[in-house]
Amino acid sequence: MRRLAVVGSGAWGTALAVALRRASDAAVVLWAHRPEVAARINAEHCNPDYLPDCPLDPAIRADSAPAAIAGAEAVLLVVPAQFLRGVLERLAPHWPDGAPAVICAKGIEQDSGALMTDVVADALPGVTQAVLSGPTFAREVAAGLPTAVTLACTDADTGHRLIAAIGSRAFRPYLSDDLIGAEIGGATKNVLAIACGIVVGRQLGDNARAALITRGLAEIARLGAAKGASPATLMGLAGLGDLTLTCNGPQSRNMSLGMALGEGRALADILAGRRSVAEGVASAPALVALAGRLGIEMPICAAVAGIVDGRLSVDEAIEGLLTRPLRSESDEC
Repeated sequence: MRRLAVVGSGAWGTALAVALRRASDAAVVLWAHRPEVAARINAEHCNPDYLPDCPLDPAIRADSAPAAIAGAEAVLLVVPAQFLRGVLERLAPHWPDGAPAVICAKGIEQDSGALMTDVVADALPGVTQAVLSGPTFAREVAAGLPTAVTLACTDADTGHRLIAAIGSRAFRPYLSDDLIGAEIGGATKNVLAIACGIVVGRQLGDNARAALITRGLAEIARLGAAKGASPATLMGLAGLGDLTLTCNGPQSRNMSLGMALGEGRALADILAGRRSVAEGVASAPALVALAGRLGIEMPICAAVAGIVDGRLSVDEAIEGLLTRPLRSESDEC
């Protein structure tokens, strides 16, 4: 692959553009929603809004025109989940023939409850899809620190071509054919990371955080089983790996938001002071609604949803979890 496009100029999109250039000498275009952002990236060869300390190879060119993706051999979709459908509607007329859509957003569409693969299928019928997910902090990827991810694609040939284009000594994609599992792991861990942040902010202790991570993994497994995901995927990089990182790293946007909630700050005030998106806020209610339709319980995710939509205070959510009936660890809920 000699030409690649990254749609989304936030921290993760920028880090992936850096990783692509590090992996090969392919031309990389970084699509930005706002023209002024693209102009500034091109002028300064960095992204001062999201990764100010990361110099960008001049071969990474930013552009805000939808036609900028034309000619790309693969397109990485790194816009926030709630905006993906709208962005794809703009890009669809310019989608390059034969180029796979590599979903790097982690979330569930709030209005429809759709996974990102469903959104892409609606907007780009017939386009081959892949999902890139796993334990990744953008700054570490941009800095070239060792990182391993899952690259899920049902077309093996496309998957191998993508790994050849993306993979490097420091950025190691492992191939899977389980798109649903990779998506569910990434979307759910964002919600659980908010819960872990609340545990830290409320100073509930490391025992509580370990219990929450473990029981949260059980919620991921239940949702994955209901959607037909492979258990191996959920125990791998896109599931357990991503959950472990996001629930233990304060640089996680979702965990840091939860910490602020646990310290007593109002959600509106937290969001007003942030430039980046914490996907778990929008995904939590959609995730709980999806679980309800599937007939499964996700009590930790439900508690987070109650907090972010204003139905529960932090203390009420904690009390609700601590007073649930005691049961066998192997029970389904």
